[in-house]
Amino acid sequence: MGLYRVIVVDDEEEIREGIIRKIDWETLGFEVAGSAENGLDALEMAEHLHPDVVMTDIKMPFMDGLGLCKKISEQMPSVKLIIFSGFDDFEYAQKAIKLNVAEYMLKPVNAQELSETLKKLKRQLDQELIDRRDIETLRHHYEESLPVLREQFLVGLLEGRVPEQKLRAQAGMYRLNLRAQYWTVALIHAGAGLPGTDARALHDAEELIPISIARTVEEILGRFCHFTSFLYSDNVAILADFPDEIGVTSLITGLNEVCKSASRVLEGDIAAGIGGLTADLNGIRRSYREAQSALDYSSIMGEGRAVYIKDVEPDASVQVQFDEQDERAILNAIKLGGEEDITKVINELFSRIETILPFSQYQVYLVEMVTSLLKVIRTYELNTDEIFGKDFNYFTAFATHSPSKIRQWMIESCCKISVQIKRERLDSTKLLARNAKLYIEEHYMDPEISVEMLCAHLHVSPAYFSTVFKRETEMSFVSYLTEVRLQQALNLLNTTDDKTYVIAGKVGYTEPNYFSYVFKKRFGVSPSKYRTAGRDGANA
Repeated sequence: MGLYRVIVVDDEEEIREGIIRKIDWETLGFEVAGSAENGLDALEMAEHLHPDVVMTDIKMPFMDGLGLCKKISEQMPSVKLIIFSGFDDFEYAQKAIKLNVAEYMLKPVNAQELSETLKKLKRQLDQELIDRRDIETLRHHYEESLPVLREQFLVGLLEGRVPEQKLRAQAGMYRLNLRAQYWTVALIHAGAGLPGTDARALHDAEELIPISIARTVEEILGRFCHFTSFLYSDNVAILADFPDEIGVTSLITGLNEVCKSASRVLEGDIAAGIGGLTADLNGIRRSYREAQSALDYSSIMGEGRAVYIKDVEPDASVQVQFDEQDERAILNAIKLGGEEDITKVINELFSRIETILPFSQYQVYLVEMVTSLLKVIRTYELNTDEIFGKDFNYFTAFATHSPSKIRQWMIESCCKISVQIKRERLDSTKLLARNAKLYIEEHYMDPEISVEMLCAHLHVSPAYFSTVFKRETEMSFVSYLTEVRLQQALNLLNTTDDKTYVIAGKVGYTEPNYFSYVFKKRFGVSPSKYRTAGRDGANA
């Protein structure tokens, strides 16, 4: 384990440096990452240094130790807090306990006593780290969460939300049969009017109907095929796997038995829809959509039985749709990638459809693809003519151009959209920084101004704002605000006869002493000496 980071805070430099000097930090497993002379400086330092321990005096100017501990416990609850106090006051100790302070020590601080406290804290920190890393504990939590995680994975598989590179690894982890040659999806749904009059127990608990069906599935279907089932929306979803194509016949037979049995239990119609077979896990989302279509046919074919999509749509195997995963792949390449990423995604999509789809379906697929691009263009308010060309009619273009030309046109269009989005994004971050600066310049005199107030005004999150503002200005919000305040203070010192405490209030500091402290820290002299030196220079 590495050394734990400590910040030491005390307004008396001699005491602060004495504490740092007296302790053999490294031997105890710590390092002093920084030191500060007041709570405000310490808080800003902690945000950058991410300490494990903060040791602070209780009585300090600008922000005392209790105020500092309160802020740190709110923002960084894992940090251990030690308070030093020259006051043997029960009220202070009570407040410290409420703030989860690890140790409350009276001054003068004894090196041996502090060393023992640090040893105790190190044992706590070590144990917390061990607990977070403990394999058995993690495995126990994982096993407890496995059913939920597995169901989330299976739902993601149906909806096409599992990235291809993770699909096989996660499929094995969630104990799907990867040795199978074929998979298919089936859906079972309870018809309207369930349950019947004799199934009174379920009248006021309709949410239990899918569970009843799922139990019937578990009791019967295992005799016919290997499967995994789970509740999905109002349906029972089944992912079955087979060693060969003939296996789907057993699934159909088994689901017919399930429908009959569940219908008897619930005294109503139960229908099942079965999608086409797929030899690829990526095809499961297509099989799921086909199962939905098969389920729709139950109103025609008659409920109480399983409908196989191949029986009612013989050409279902070539029904390829531009789905959410395809759309997400293109949009991610456009928004996050470059020309190479876009070209790769478009080539993969076209390679998948050009050889298997009839021309009419091919055109529909392309129209769906362009429709998704139009959504992006509308969302970002981009220039359509600049992307597609003036008076472009993609229906005509798809009818008259070769697949290779359409593919190239699609790549070029996506690249143009990508360029415009990134340009808009760059402009928006510059605009965000500019608006933030304007807000600060208009409100710097408000002592209560904060990054939260600013972000509420700009309608962005503090985390996003801090990243963007630092990148655009190379300064944090606090540093920029301080610089604006100090530059205004310089102007007032040079152009008015206002007292220092008046100027402090005008630039947003309620504590004149803290204003003087910050001013001297920035310019090397106090405000009064700065004014005196300026006037002496003017008279010389």
